[in-house]
Amino acid sequence: MRWSQLYVPTLREDPADADAASHRLLVRAGYVRQLAAGHYSLLPLAARVRARIVAVVREEMERIGAQEFLLPALHPAELWRRTGRWESMGEEMFRLTDRKGAEQALGMTHEEVFAHLAGELRSYRQLPQVWYQFQTKFRDEARPRSGLLRVREFTMKDSYSFDLDEAGLERSFEAHRRAYLRIFERLGLPAFGVRASSGSMGGSASVEFMSPSAAGEDLVVRCPGCGYAANTEKALSALPAVVDPTDADRPGADRPEEFATPAARTIEELAERHGVAPERQLKTLVQVVDGVLTLVLLRGDHALVEQKLLDALGASATRAATAEEITAALGASPGSLGPLGGHGLPVVADEALRGRTGLTCGANRDGFHLRGVSVGRDAGVGRWADLREVAAGEACTECGSALEVLRTIEVGHIFQLGRRYTEALDVAVSGPGGERVVPLMGSYGIGVERVLAALVEAHHDERGIRWPAAVAPFDVVLTVLPDRDGTVAAAAERLYAELGAAGVRVLLDDRAERPGVKFADAELIGVPRRLTVGARSLAAGVVELTARADGAVREVALDAVVAELAGSVG
Repeated sequence: MRWSQLYVPTLREDPADADAASHRLLVRAGYVRQLAAGHYSLLPLAARVRARIVAVVREEMERIGAQEFLLPALHPAELWRRTGRWESMGEEMFRLTDRKGAEQALGMTHEEVFAHLAGELRSYRQLPQVWYQFQTKFRDEARPRSGLLRVREFTMKDSYSFDLDEAGLERSFEAHRRAYLRIFERLGLPAFGVRASSGSMGGSASVEFMSPSAAGEDLVVRCPGCGYAANTEKALSALPAVVDPTDADRPGADRPEEFATPAARTIEELAERHGVAPERQLKTLVQVVDGVLTLVLLRGDHALVEQKLLDALGASATRAATAEEITAALGASPGSLGPLGGHGLPVVADEALRGRTGLTCGANRDGFHLRGVSVGRDAGVGRWADLREVAAGEACTECGSALEVLRTIEVGHIFQLGRRYTEALDVAVSGPGGERVVPLMGSYGIGVERVLAALVEAHHDERGIRWPAAVAPFDVVLTVLPDRDGTVAAAAERLYAELGAAGVRVLLDDRAERPGVKFADAELIGVPRRLTVGARSLAAGVVELTARADGAVREVALDAVVAELAGSVG
């Protein structure tokens, strides 16, 4: 490809609204342009990178026996109603009504449609099946941001397995786990698997693949000692034992005692003004879980992970109650709340509170708290669950080492779905004895454009992108320096033809630009090598080969260039 013919609208300044390195550089380097919030056009360079990512993913899918499909992006509501997700998906699903009044959805994912197709499977002899596609997905993100990292329209490689039994599902799941690790290694993307919540997908197990990045929105807990890793939505840790006062330590300890706290409405204020350490406070949150006001109890210094609450209750949606809802239910404002009293609301408590005594909580009366609270005796707990967010430095439950918390980008997610979708859509085959068997499903996704952006996050510097060779839009930029008699241009044309014939992907920079502009643009777009042809080097029978990764420059004999580059590209 000749740069003079290629559409690469590079910019000299960063876009004002870019909040991530990948967003800034993909716009500056002429890879993408925003159409609307969360919707991006991929320009020629990005389309080339995307195609190379897709090729690697496709090869690894076919390596594990997956078969490629292409399914509709527009789905009838009826399929989603049968699995219960028409309602549970909430506002993130794009919904519309066609001219005949039929309700439709733009597909966020394709479990329902693939399971619908699996209804034609008849015998256990047809299993296992692994089906996949590359298809556009749509999610009505409330706050799209960071360029391609959080969008409303994107390409997903989603695959689905159908197995006869649990052992088969485990094999399919493991095959995908290994395939994903190979994919990310081949792409040059640092990523590792972590335990994760299945969320609205359902199922018994899931693993996320996370790439460490300051631009990420997911927090991952990882143990440097044993390798344990989990999303904070699933992570566990061990807490030091807390010694509580016994009833014998205080007269009247058989019941809580009210005391005035007129200027203490937060955990910190109660600690500062009344000497109650956060770990000795009982935090009461009011959540609306699937429409039901629910009290959630945590230790004062702990934070709630909403997905843990949803998983514990088998619920699909939760939000913090409004001040008006709280006052109507408990008679007090946030800051004075507690689980005691005749409120009649369900109470869910974090496991870290189990057995705790002598705690302090709000009295459900503004300006007052209760001390001497025993959670088991006084709080009316109806459900115990792990609800808290793990913090860095807490002990690993598996080896005792101090845990670290990393910010990451989710680049893949695999699920063991079980029979949720096959049962809902009446998928069954005849078993070995003629019995009716409902297959088990797995679901496995990779966001293609998110991987593209994550690669930029992992591979860039102050001058621009540094693509790994496996995904770069070209293998080499052939930069032609100005000359007076056309000798340099002629030599560059010969190299361009010879390299192309040898299978090297070459971008010939034949523009009438100054050398500094050409060099800066080559660094900005991130092609792994730059081959510079100039009059001085040509007279010596060499050309300059510059590595984008580290800036190393060396001279290569003119007659050895093709052999060297042809032997080093993928």
